Amino acid sequence: MNARLALIDPARATGPQKQLLDAVQAKLGLVPHLTRALANSPAALKSYLDFGAALADTSLSARQREQIALAVAEVNACGYCLSAHTLIGGKLGLKQEQLLDARRGLADDAKTAAILKLAQRIVLERGHVKDADLRAARDAGVTDGELAETVAVVALNLFTNYFNHVAATPIDFPEVKPGVPAALTR
Repeated sequence: MNARLALIDPARATGPQKQLLDAVQAKLGLVPHLTRALANSPAALKSYLDFGAALADTSLSARQREQIALAVAEVNACGYCLSAHTLIGGKLGLKQEQLLDARRGLADDAKTAAILKLAQRIVLERGHVKDADLRAARDAGVTDGELAETVAVVALNLFTNYFNHVAATPIDFPEVKPGVPAALTR
């Protein structure tokens, strides 16, 4: 499928589009198709970049945030996000089995596993999680602050999953297809 939104060429961008895409290039060393498509609206791209930057200051580690991204992308069958976050997670030291486990809502430690299960429940229940879901997370040592941060990381990833579905963003990372065996599905 071809992209349904234009991919803004950073070399031809002007004004706010150019400033934002130049910032992405400076930070990442490349301008992914997601950010090129989001640049159709500088406000949408800026909100994505600002939200992501704010979440870098959570008590959740970068690895945990990538694991949440993988769990959410698997539930939402977002091939673009699975591809991007598998690459990023690998660069953060997550092994292949850990990457696959994250897509299944599993992790090596009980606390991260509880966070991933909660993230899946948030997506599947559209935020209407049960008291038992929160109790299970708390029993595994997840604090109220980490619960709030988990919701925020899920929300950012819902935004990118849905945006990529609407835009049909072409995958510009090594492709990872949704459908890992034993993943939580509807």
